[in-house]
Amino acid sequence: MTAADDDTTLPPATPAATLIVFRDRAGSLPELLMVERSACLAFAPGATVFPGGRVEPGDVALADSLGPTAPADAAARIAAIRETIEETGVAIGLAAPRAADVIRGALQRGAALAEALGGATLDLDSLVPFARWRPGERHARVFDALFYLARLPAAAPPARVDATENVRLDWLSARDALDAAARGERTLIFPTRRNLERLAQFANYDEAVAHARATPVRRITPWIERRDGVDHLCIPDDLGYPTAAEPVADARRG
Repeated sequence: MTAADDDTTLPPATPAATLIVFRDRAGSLPELLMVERSACLAFAPGATVFPGGRVEPGDVALADSLGPTAPADAAARIAAIRETIEETGVAIGLAAPRAADVIRGALQRGAALAEALGGATLDLDSLVPFARWRPGERHARVFDALFYLARLPAAAPPARVDATENVRLDWLSARDALDAAARGERTLIFPTRRNLERLAQFANYDEAVAHARATPVRRITPWIERRDGVDHLCIPDDLGYPTAAEPVADARRG
């Protein structure tokens, strides 16, 4: 993972992490765990997104406690694990899992993940880096978000929406999510739409992981470019995304 990435010309951004959880299905396209954000939220109200959120101080402290052998992005991986438990009740990345509902309950009472784990250990290597998005707007809340892939554990309990920040939870194939948005049944922000288009190329989790490991993770900061008289929101065309531009008028950015 590169983060050449620190560019002082960009506005300040809040570190964040997102987890794309795969559920493979025999003879059918894999499903992805997605949540619909509450219409009351300041960022992406009403949008269908992958579980995720900001990196909290407790995530950084837990990452620091893991020592020098931990991955450089350990805090972001921990945040992705924590946010997914909080939002869906699904525990990903635990080597010795404690009951997911116990961890979730402790997190909802304000405990940091280190306390909520109750002795369970982390398996950060089960998260596979996929992308990094950092918008460049100066007039909006900006997140510098790392995206990860993970497989749903075989013994995972059913996912359950938290009914606070998120009001709906679904397992959808990438294609089904895009089709639902085309029918006006889902709202997708620009990064989610681009990532769904990329994920729709794969028949299963292993294919997605092979692609992710063969594709560099570079910071994606969309820019506006005029093409054929129309302003387009653009991203690099060498990072695995089949669609690298969308008319600005059609793109929801947050």
